[in-house]
Amino acid sequence: MLSRNTHIRPVKSRIWRGTTTLLALALIVPVLGACGAGGFQPLYGTNANGTSVQDELAAIKIVPIPGRVGQVLRNEMIFKTTGGDHAAPSEYRLEIAVREYVSTQLVQIDADAQSSTFNLDANFKLIRLKDNEIVLKGTDHTRAAYQRFNEILSNVRARRDAENRAAKHLAVSLRTRLAAYLSSTS
Repeated sequence: MLSRNTHIRPVKSRIWRGTTTLLALALIVPVLGACGAGGFQPLYGTNANGTSVQDELAAIKIVPIPGRVGQVLRNEMIFKTTGGDHAAPSEYRLEIAVREYVSTQLVQIDADAQSSTFNLDANFKLIRLKDNEIVLKGTDHTRAAYQRFNEILSNVRARRDAENRAAKHLAVSLRTRLAAYLSSTS
């Protein structure tokens, strides 16, 4: 037989959830209202001085990076910063140094690896040209796994695809970091 209080518990639970929801909204609404009052700015919107972050990204000269993967990374960075359009007159210079290496996984008893990971590490410096000051520097890295095959050509193609994926991923990451910096300085 059920007691009389079994029907009261769900009602109290619903009231408690409603109260906590209202309390959470009361705390969040003022914070969201402050976002529009100069607290936060959209990353890809127009800055206070009337320029957009995309315009500032287009004014970055990307220095050539040695090696095939460096060339792919540079080409991706140029496309990501200019959108495929002509570059604006340079206000910044971006220097990127890459380090690439392969690590093996799933090594069998006979020392044959079934899988490898292409690792791409980058150190970068964003230099303002008017005073040659380093305004942003840091490191970034990405990994791209690929499967190993018995055929040599398949292994070469799989590694090249992994290198290209890693370079494209690193370009997106670096562009986002540059955009975040440029949007905060204007």
